Amino acid sequence: MLDSPYVRRAAISLRLLGVPFQHRSWSVFRNFDQFQQLNPLVKAPTLVLEDGSWLTESGLIIDWAETVSGKSLMPAERAQRLRALRLTGIALAASEKSVQIVYEHKRDADKRDAGWLQRVTGQLHAACDLLERELQGVDGWLFGNAPTQADVSIAVAWGFTQLVAADVVDARAYPRLVAFSQHAEKHPDFAALPPT
Repeated sequence: MLDSPYVRRAAISLRLLGVPFQHRSWSVFRNFDQFQQLNPLVKAPTLVLEDGSWLTESGLIIDWAETVSGKSLMPAERAQRLRALRLTGIALAASEKSVQIVYEHKRDADKRDAGWLQRVTGQLHAACDLLERELQGVDGWLFGNAPTQADVSIAVAWGFTQLVAADVVDARAYPRLVAFSQHAEKHPDFAALPPT
């Protein structure tokens, strides 16, 4: 489902790379049995290839798509590529911490680990703080005239965080992330895959 930052990140990347695909909005909860028949791991995202084999994990799906398309969503220049990798990693950490907060809140209130929640919340804030600083002076995309994987990962992570943890991460504290994500969401490949 596109409310997953990993599913959405992979889907937007496939579109940007020009790799055609059909999206099935399956929940790992509501469609568990159906999903399990496709992928016994019941892990999203899952990309089913023409020969019936499948890939899971957004980074591996994106790597495969770059290989088959002959294109890359990473900058070619070495220093820019390193920065893009670092920013992508921070964005993925923000997504991961948001997911952890969601799952911890699914537990009964008396079974939640307050210490764990405090730690994860601190890590999420640290990721957002780092991204906010990195976006200083950015007007448009990070590395030129087109979105890179860093752009995709940051915008998707921020959107997901605001979808599931807006009460934890106040958007008013992150005006650059807000503006950057608003810019990204206007791009046709983002707009075609809203987080719903």
